[in-house]
Amino acid sequence: MSLSRSKTFQLEVLKEDLLHQGFFRLRRLTLSHQLFAGGMSSPIEREVLDMRRAVAVLLYDPVQDAVVLIEQFRVGAMGHPDGAWVLELVAGIVEPGESDADLAHREAMEESGCTISHLTFLHEYMVAPAATTERIALYLACVDASTAGGIHGLVEEGEDIRVHVLAAEEAIREARPGGRINTSTPIIAMQWFGVNRESIRKNWLAERKRDGAESGLPS
Repeated sequence: MSLSRSKTFQLEVLKEDLLHQGFFRLRRLTLSHQLFAGGMSSPIEREVLDMRRAVAVLLYDPVQDAVVLIEQFRVGAMGHPDGAWVLELVAGIVEPGESDADLAHREAMEESGCTISHLTFLHEYMVAPAATTERIALYLACVDASTAGGIHGLVEEGEDIRVHVLAAEEAIREARPGGRINTSTPIIAMQWFGVNRESIRKNWLAERKRDGAESGLPS
């Protein structure tokens, strides 16, 4: 049995109210949508947080077999038992006219001090569609982890980012229950990485051996 898509279902927005306009926009919608059993629903109210599309990149060094992660303060984690400083992937919001690749290169340098190569698309997903429009495109990229470390981020944006280099196995463990990685994007990335790491490393190292410095892979 195959899954059918519901994107052709009818949807009618009856009223829209702007509740807040800051870095994000919060709207209240009164709407009606088509029902699975047929007909239209009664009017319902929903609040939605408008957030722009973002890109996140898992940085991997196949030579050292190491992952580069970043740690920073997140206001939404203030009430979490593990505290408000979380381990994340390099990431950023896509600016108008900016490509995913341009953003990935820019954010990798700003947040980790790393130059990336071999940018590879993994997935794009909705973060929490019950409440927000946010979508994240997830990528893998190759880095030289020996250049990573220290404190990074743009002071004018209030960023204070610490870089961590973890052995691949340790990074995978940290994404399991009880580990330090406790947000969705790096968990999704590390689950993919745990399955595909050996083949990615084998292919990248074979390319490095074949092409040398021209491969763009760490020496």
